[in-house]
Amino acid sequence: LFLSTVHLRGFELLYQPEVVRLYLSLLTESQNYNTLEAAAGALQNLSAGQWTWSNYIRATVRKEKGLPILVELLRSDSDKVVRAVAIALRNLSIDRRNKDLIGSYAMRDLVSNLPSGQQRPAKNLEEDTVVAILNTIHEIVTDSSENARSLIQAQAIEKLVAINRTSQSARETKAASHVLQTVWSYKELRNTLTKDGWNKSHFQPAVTATPKATKNGKPGYDDTTLPLMEKNQDGYSTIDQRDKDCKYKTDDSLADLTEREPLKNDTNRKHYIRSNRPAVSLVDACDVKPQPVDSWV
Repeated sequence: LFLSTVHLRGFELLYQPEVVRLYLSLLTESQNYNTLEAAAGALQNLSAGQWTWSNYIRATVRKEKGLPILVELLRSDSDKVVRAVAIALRNLSIDRRNKDLIGSYAMRDLVSNLPSGQQRPAKNLEEDTVVAILNTIHEIVTDSSENARSLIQAQAIEKLVAINRTSQSARETKAASHVLQTVWSYKELRNTLTKDGWNKSHFQPAVTATPKATKNGKPGYDDTTLPLMEKNQDGYSTIDQRDKDCKYKTDDSLADLTEREPLKNDTNRKHYIRSNRPAVSLVDACDVKPQPVDSWV
């Protein structure tokens, strides 16, 4: 449970359910792209990493029915809004229940924003946004063959293969390759993929990426999109190390019954029209170690 705000001070005041409701209200009511980007970015930062407060925020966003609000904003015409929302969904999907819901309801919206190789979509999203979407998809399909199946059903393989083979962006190619390799790793899906005309060669990296060198000269990965607290910078210096190392575990016996309902569209929103999709039950599963997460800074 959240502590009373009377006993909180400093950065702890940011990690309260009232604050989450405020951000979700802005995402629901505002028509200003800067406001939408900032609100989604705030949720993105608050849900980044594996520490106590981040786990609270991920669960709170789900309980406050925030997931469908974010998913609908993937249809925004603003590049920066789509990018902030995509990364927020990636961080939120570290929570297993969120991952199941996002995989079932957000996949088609994520895929619709992807280019087909050199052909950019109507929104003409920037490279950073395309990479963010691909990384979000990768997080969603990791350790979830059902979400990978949803990706296939969303007709994403053709786009991913095209990006992997023809994109002029090395970052897009690498990100698409990671998704393809993860999908192919699920042996139970290979029969379906083969029937659709795909084979192992389509899921292999088109080029070999050169690892980015670290300060000590050893190979590393590009950390330009990691949250500051993962890069040992000063931006999160007020965070107690004990909180960073602590993993919050939800007591299922105390879970709010409302979070067991399927993800539903908010009928009060007038700007997006969603097609009917089958409901999905929340699934409990063991915690998994997430990939590095992005942060909106």
